[in-house]
Order: sequence, then C-alpha cells, then structure tokens
Amino acid sequence: MNEPASADVPRPRTSTRDRSELRERLERWLAARFAEAQVSRLAGPATNGMSSETLLFDASWRERGARRSAALVARVAPDPAAVPVFPSYDMERQFRVMSALYELDALPLPRVLFCETDPAALGAPFLVMERVVGEVPPDIPPYTFGQSWLSKGTPEQLARLQEGSVGLLAALFRVERPAERFAFLASPRPGATPLRRFVAELRGFYDWVSEDGIRSPLLERCFGWLDAHWPEREGPTVLSWGDARIGNVLFRDFAPVAALDWEMAALGPPELDLGWMIALHRFFDDLTRNAGMPGMPDLLRRADVAASYEKQTGYAPRDLDFYTLLGALRHGIVMFRIARRMAHFGEVQLPADVDDMIAHRAMLERMLEGAYWK
Repeated sequence: MNEPASADVPRPRTSTRDRSELRERLERWLAARFAEAQVSRLAGPATNGMSSETLLFDASWRERGARRSAALVARVAPDPAAVPVFPSYDMERQFRVMSALYELDALPLPRVLFCETDPAALGAPFLVMERVVGEVPPDIPPYTFGQSWLSKGTPEQLARLQEGSVGLLAALFRVERPAERFAFLASPRPGATPLRRFVAELRGFYDWVSEDGIRSPLLERCFGWLDAHWPEREGPTVLSWGDARIGNVLFRDFAPVAALDWEMAALGPPELDLGWMIALHRFFDDLTRNAGMPGMPDLLRRADVAASYEKQTGYAPRDLDFYTLLGALRHGIVMFRIARRMAHFGEVQLPADVDDMIAHRAMLERMLEGAYWK
C-alpha cells in the first residue's frame, strides 16, 4: 500500500502501543461479534499518518453460516500519553461522514464497517473499514523528493492525478443540502458565518496547543492578517473534507480510488479545501527545493487548481491569498504541536526561537509580506 520510508528521513514516533497486544485485543473484539474470528499480524503505513493510529490487517470470521475474509484497516484514536495532535478524536463523527458519503456514492471512499466508541476494546475508540488497493503519495520522505512512484510520473499521468484530485473536491461541491445533511458538523463556536466559526475553531485549537505557555508570534500574526483581510463575500457552504491533500488519496494508474482521513471534516466555503490542497503541496515542494532538489513545482499550481475546479463545478474560487494562508496557518499549528510530540519522545530539542518549530516558517512569513505568490 505504501513505500518503505527512507533511512534518510526517519518517521517520527506517533504511538506507544504494543502491536501484538493490539492484535489480540482486536481479535477478541471481533470474536465477540462473529464466530471463529481471526486477525492477522498488524502492520502500519510506513510513509503516511501522523494523527490517528492506522492498523492494516486481514481478518476472517463466520457470518450466517458462511466463512468471510477481508483486508481491513482500523483507525484508532491516539493514546493520550503519546501527545496527540488534536484535542479530541470523534471516531463516530468520522464514521458518520464517511458512511453518508459512501451511501451517496458522491466520491470514491472505502466502505466503513464498524465504529467502536467504547475505549475498553483497544484502549481508545476506533473504526474499521475495508482496505482499498492503491498507492499513496508518501509523506516520509515527501513525494516531492524524487524517490516515489508519483515523482516518476509522466506529464500526462500527473495531469490526470491533478484533475482527479481536484475532482474529489468538485464532487463535494455537488453534494446537495450539506448544511442539513451534515448538520452534526456545525461548529458551536460564536460567529455569524461558517467561515467565522471555522476560524474560531482554529483559534481554539491554537490555544489548546499553547496551553503549556509556549505561543508563536508568527502564528498570532497570521491570525491578525486573516482578520485584516477577511473576504467580502464568502462562498457557498459545502462539506469540507478538512485534510484534502493528495497524501490522503489512494491512486491507481494516477486516478483516485479512495479519499481517506476525514477527521478534520467541517462545513465551510469550497476554498477551505482548495487552499489546504495547494498549501500542503507547496509545503512539501518548498522543503524539497530548500534541500537543493528540483521538487515538483508544476504540480497543483494555484492557478491550475482554481481553473480545474471552475471547469468541473462552474464556481470560480476567490480570495485564494486568504485561503492559502489560512491553510498554511492550520498546518503551522499542527507542526507546532508535532514539534512538542517529537520533543516528548526525545527526537528533537525545542529551539530557542519557538517559531522555528514551524517547518514552513519562511513560507508563512513571505505570505504575510505578500511576496510568496509573486
């Protein structure tokens, strides 16, 4: 499913759980539901997944007299002792989003089978879904480093991948009555519009990350910039995937076959996902070119993504300076938290300048200066 991580780019630690014990507990959980349940040795993706714990396994059981077997994936909420990225992990919420989209046949998704909210089984809530065969653009090392299947694609293949990836967001645009259908995603934060409430949620996330007293002057400048450059008109409310990036898509022959990781799903304008998709690719590409490698600067260019989205939906994205900075800010808060986790596991020491905890500090600074997209 994923390529092995390079020895030059070690995977940060994300879990303290024992896989053998997890396998036994997962098998007992399945056996409580079906006869003759068996679970194979658990594996995890080597190159992706920094939030929830992802477990790949094969399972078999007897159901209604017939023997069944399946290749499955479990997504388990992280151990609180492992410095989780987010303050809470609502697995039932993810299950409801994915189930509704699967039933609508709105875009390609794995079929979710079970959602266990009782932490007694594995020590944390989890959901189980069917495993889809495909290739994921790796995060570790980044797909832009020139070592992955993606970086070896022809221009025609990469164009197909880009069009299909934007097409996933276009499919969400076409979901009818999203605010009604996904009302359980509505934020309780104060704010007159979905975007106002979305940014209020983001401020709450930043405050939680900074509860230890370490605050980022750069991230706070970004919040100030957003307040000063708020869009005059917000786009229509759609279901926002939240973590809409190609590293969360399974591809076959450079076409998407499954959209993964819906833990950040929300309601808001289409540009939320567009800005995130563009900013996250630029994050990886900037890292690559700063390391002296060519990168993939022609993939997911901002103007190309916007043009593709308009072509597929009829809606012209606007205010992309705002939304790409918003995406980069969201990722900056995530990186600010991940730095703490790496320090917790002894993988790094926190720097004297706290803004150096943000891997794309230079990107954010140039965005604030209005120089990044020139």
